[in-house]
Amino acid sequence: MSRRRLAAGLLGLALPLASQASSSLASEMGCYNCHGQPVRAEAPSFERLSARFAQRSGQAGAEQHAVDELLHGEGFRHIPAHEHLSPETARKLVHWLLEGGK
Repeated sequence: MSRRRLAAGLLGLALPLASQASSSLASEMGCYNCHGQPVRAEAPSFERLSARFAQRSGQAGAEQHAVDELLHGEGFRHIPAHEHLSPETARKLVHWLLEGGK
């Protein structure tokens, strides 16, 4: 097998693993406690969040805006899971949601 084919095959394997890692990260960070099924109180589901982020997809700064909103947004104050997110973790979660959150 050529190196090019091997690299393409390995990349193809890595993409699903990246999605799984983000789902695992969401679980590890406690996101499923409110945004999973069933959703808690007024928390939007992952599907709603992904749809909302998808509307901004392709806009300059959309991902950074979503990260800032997740970290510092008015609606997220006093929610321990949001208060304990690092900027890097928030970026990974937002990226996962922009890709569909599955």
